[in-house]
Amino acid sequence: MTRQARLLAASLLLALPPAAGVLAQDRVVSTRAAPEAIGPYSQAIRVGNTLYLAGQIALDPATNQMIADRSIEAETRRVLDNLKAVVEAAGFTMADIVSTTVFMADLNEFGRMNAVYATYFPTNPPARATVQAARLPRDVKVEIAAIAAR
Repeated sequence: MTRQARLLAASLLLALPPAAGVLAQDRVVSTRAAPEAIGPYSQAIRVGNTLYLAGQIALDPATNQMIADRSIEAETRRVLDNLKAVVEAAGFTMADIVSTTVFMADLNEFGRMNAVYATYFPTNPPARATVQAARLPRDVKVEIAAIAAR
């Protein structure tokens, strides 16, 4: 199925009501291979063939603490590894990601973030929006949220 067909299918699924007997908690995706949520939200929610991933920051999943190396490259790598863990826990792959939103503390570091990001999406990268935020949780340099669809 092409990326366009997956996006169309995903948008059509959003218009459908949940199947009878399916509870919201049945769609929650959670894994210990990624950091625990640091607030009242889920790591991801699966709706049909679409997976909505909460933003990830550079927390070490083993400790739920910030990684020691606070470079933009190290933070981006950890963020994408965290997203990958949640994506895989839901039975998806990084190739299924159709859209990301990247929040950065400093867009002057975009090139360095982008170099790491590109290694996670070597072919057919997802659509992406990148914005500079006034402040991010735990004063990180980057946070990335994503949507995956099959």
